[in-house]
Amino acid sequence: MTLPMPVRGFEELTVGEGIKLDDLVDRQALAEMLESVRDLFQVPLRMFAEDGRLVADAVREQELYVHLAEHRTTRSAVDQVIGSVKGMIPGVEGFLTQACVTGARYRVVALEYDGRRVGRMILGPYRLPEAGEPAASLWALDAPLDRERVGALFVLLPAASDDLAGRIAAHLSRTLDLVLFSEHRALLTSNMHLASVRESFRELEDKNAKLQSAYDRLKELDRMKSNFLATVSHELRTPLTSIIGYSEMLVEGLAGDLSLEQRDFVQTIREKGEQLLALIKGLLDLSKLESGTMSLRKNNTEVVKIVREVVSTIQPAALKKDVRLEQQVEASLPRIWADPERLRQILLNLCENAVKFTPGGGRVTIHARLTSTDAQAPGDAGGMVILGARRTAVEFRVEDTGIGIPESEREKVFDAFYQVDSSSTREQGGTGLGLSIVKRLVEGHEGTIRVDTNTPVGTVFVVTIPVRRATIG
Repeated sequence: MTLPMPVRGFEELTVGEGIKLDDLVDRQALAEMLESVRDLFQVPLRMFAEDGRLVADAVREQELYVHLAEHRTTRSAVDQVIGSVKGMIPGVEGFLTQACVTGARYRVVALEYDGRRVGRMILGPYRLPEAGEPAASLWALDAPLDRERVGALFVLLPAASDDLAGRIAAHLSRTLDLVLFSEHRALLTSNMHLASVRESFRELEDKNAKLQSAYDRLKELDRMKSNFLATVSHELRTPLTSIIGYSEMLVEGLAGDLSLEQRDFVQTIREKGEQLLALIKGLLDLSKLESGTMSLRKNNTEVVKIVREVVSTIQPAALKKDVRLEQQVEASLPRIWADPERLRQILLNLCENAVKFTPGGGRVTIHARLTSTDAQAPGDAGGMVILGARRTAVEFRVEDTGIGIPESEREKVFDAFYQVDSSSTREQGGTGLGLSIVKRLVEGHEGTIRVDTNTPVGTVFVVTIPVRRATIG
């Protein structure tokens, strides 16, 4: 039986250096097959791999050989025959026959598969049917043997002709050939699948390596971008501060009286300079937050005082736009572990946005109340919430009656430079940095921020800051 070799290097891919008998067959199943043949013909059977290892056998102790083993001379003679049989290598005919000192016989048959020797099968000992007594060579040994007993035990050996032994061997060889073909095919399928999996894994590793390289490159570019923004912003800030300062002096008349039109021009320069300075400060803050160089000076901060300062700061802009600004703060709120300047920046940004996007006659309300939150860092898996402890926190809500934020945009508004209305005709100005900075500052306080629904109009930003710092252990 010859299997086709569809690809070059097929043997190396499928069976390595060669087919091994015990790699292709199940030893227990092979032993059961040999036992069934032995039960039918009574002839002992042994099957060895090409390297001499016993793979399976179906052997019962023969009383004659047990008796002969009791005497040193006969035991040595029998062992010499058995050793010779085990070392026999059948030639081109595929089998050899060896007579034992007792007159019994052994038949050694080569096992081949796909044109290659894979093992040997040994049948015996068995006696020829016409042999009714042991061979003379046994009596010639110098051993005190009971001729009558040895003769009776010799007759108990399984009887088989050489022709029958050959047919048994041929039957087992064909059966084994079918078994090997089936198992070899399964092995080929398995190894080809493993080869395919290895190749897929190798390709996946290559892609992962390329992705990692691209990720590292993008990370480096992002770092360079942050450094560039920080450097440029810092370099622009100094001359811009001078521009704003000199424009203020011109408006105040320190360099002489200005006409009404000149005053308006200088006032516009100052206002646009302040807008540009605010943008530069935002870029610097974002750069520090992204690089992790911004330090938060946290201490026990009074919430009521911060809220009042924010309302006082925003009030002029709200009055100018005819927007009612309200605050609803629970009495006896505890101090929270926060950076007061950054907490003020968070609330100022949210309130400024609320006033900016609320039309005249509208309302902006700041709420502050005590609540509780799960003791997990932002971004942790929610599956462990049930095991986490609850932490006392202060919840800030900034509500307005303005144009609102579509539900599909509520997560995107925290992305840097993202704006809900990015068209060139949008009514409100801004760079899209404020909410991104706010989100990072909130997370730096171990807090959370989200956008709640506010039907039928308006927007609600909810910020939660823990009262106490997180404890480890």
